Amino acid sequence: MECRFSKDEMIKLYINLVRTRTLDEVMVGGLLAGKVGGHWTSQVGQEAMGVGASSFLRNDDYILYGHRGHGITTLIPKGLPPKAFIAEHYGRAMGSCQGMAFFREFEAHLGIVGLSGTLGGNFVVAAGLGIGAKKRGKGQIVVCIEGDGTYSRGTFHESALMAANWKLPIVWGIENNQYMIYSHVSELYPKENLADLAFGYGMPSIVVDGQDVVAVAEAYASAFERARAGEGPSLIECKTYRIEPHVFGMADLRGATPRPKEEIDVWKKRDPIKLFQKRLLKEGILTAADIERIESDTKNEMDEAEMFASESLPPDPEILQRALYAE
Repeated sequence: MECRFSKDEMIKLYINLVRTRTLDEVMVGGLLAGKVGGHWTSQVGQEAMGVGASSFLRNDDYILYGHRGHGITTLIPKGLPPKAFIAEHYGRAMGSCQGMAFFREFEAHLGIVGLSGTLGGNFVVAAGLGIGAKKRGKGQIVVCIEGDGTYSRGTFHESALMAANWKLPIVWGIENNQYMIYSHVSELYPKENLADLAFGYGMPSIVVDGQDVVAVAEAYASAFERARAGEGPSLIECKTYRIEPHVFGMADLRGATPRPKEEIDVWKKRDPIKLFQKRLLKEGILTAADIERIESDTKNEMDEAEMFASESLPPDPEILQRALYAE
């Protein structure tokens, strides 16, 4: 079947894969250097789903993302500057922008509304945004991506029922990376495909190879067209794999025993960047020199973003106090 994307769009997908991978590595480095306040949940090896889902969204479309990677694979392709992402995690005020005003700007112009404080809370927010988008009638859509574990929450089922009944322009995305902390997905779901959840709500669904960024992007593009046409929600399950431990510093287990190294090695061979790189070289879309240049440009971009974040001032205590407390 002929690919629906142009040469430039294919290159855009590749660049976004490399950018999100490189930024993820910067975040790991920041964590190990003591710059990241808290923890880091890497998405290395899982980039194709977020990149495929968000690279071709409109600026006024909404994106909601899961806790793993804190939205790194969706926010960067959507347009969020890496320096803002890093500075937020470093607890910096981002120079003269003073943090909150900086992010409000991107919320207004990029459809980035933040992250729910609880797993599954994004589903309800997505339903509300979907109602607003439908009422405005401007063709806006809402993309809500969560991990396989989160789809067991009741908030999804309530929101999916509302979205289906009211034909809300929502695309639900399942990032099935096989694990919910220490539990394998097969131990917690009675069927092989989580996409089967859609059947009870009359929604179309599809299972996609989550390591193939083009397959992911094509599935989302079709769902976007359906949503913009007023035909209601869809559900996309991407089969991928969590290469790194659940959180850096935690034991990497399946149940009470170490996660099988052989299992991890099998998925490492299906690295989404290497798979796509091979395709682009074969089809003559990129050359080895192009790939080297993209990697170099991306490293420079992320090094500059990290320096900006490191050199930014901490937030003004008075601004923090006004944000947290009433007079």
